[in-house]
Amino acid sequence: MKKIPLVLIPGLLCDGVLWKDQAAALSRIAICTITDKHMHHDTIGGIAEAIVAEAPSRFALAGLSMGGYIALEICRRFGERVDRLALIDTSARADTHMQKDRRESLITRCREGKFENVAETLYPFLVHASRLADSTLRREVIDMAGRIGPENFIRQQRAIMDRIDQVPNLSTIDCPTVVVCGEHDQITPLECSEEMAANISEAELVTVSNCGHMSTMEKPERVSRIMHQWLTQKRSSRN
Repeated sequence: MKKIPLVLIPGLLCDGVLWKDQAAALSRIAICTITDKHMHHDTIGGIAEAIVAEAPSRFALAGLSMGGYIALEICRRFGERVDRLALIDTSARADTHMQKDRRESLITRCREGKFENVAETLYPFLVHASRLADSTLRREVIDMAGRIGPENFIRQQRAIMDRIDQVPNLSTIDCPTVVVCGEHDQITPLECSEEMAANISEAELVTVSNCGHMSTMEKPERVSRIMHQWLTQKRSSRN
């Protein structure tokens, strides 16, 4: 069987470790490319363009959190290139004023030299309550943030704050889509995934129980199985 080109987009303060289990689990059916373009451009649109510039002519696409914002922008601009779409723990909505204020507060802390505390502060909101004492997972998440660093973090936050509302564009997505959300995601709550699934014609919503925002790391086997099914399902006759 010919392997499927699959582009994986990490989220805010995340690198390839976010997807390492899925890349390994899907390696028999997919050629997985974990992009790092989310660290090198100032806008969601600029990141989207950079990813597509290096992608195959047709590819499957998956993004988590900020990665999902970028994936939706790729679909808006280059939808004909996207063969399948996975939106994981993300949202199509633009930031509210309150969310922007929170991001500005984190940026201020970084500029004051307090970046090292940012990941520690965010961790309880990123994972399910049952994983708060998981020292291995905590270290992986915090180490990822350290590799991203304060300058990239600020750049990413600015890009996220300036992104557009993608809800009106969801109905234009016509490829097989899976929307995945941790049952207890505090960053992009389940209602955000329900909204996306309801507005994308071929979307399936899958909820991951006992899981927070970092589903690919909290429940790697479960998410890998979901993605395997998504990649191997037959396309409808409309596509």
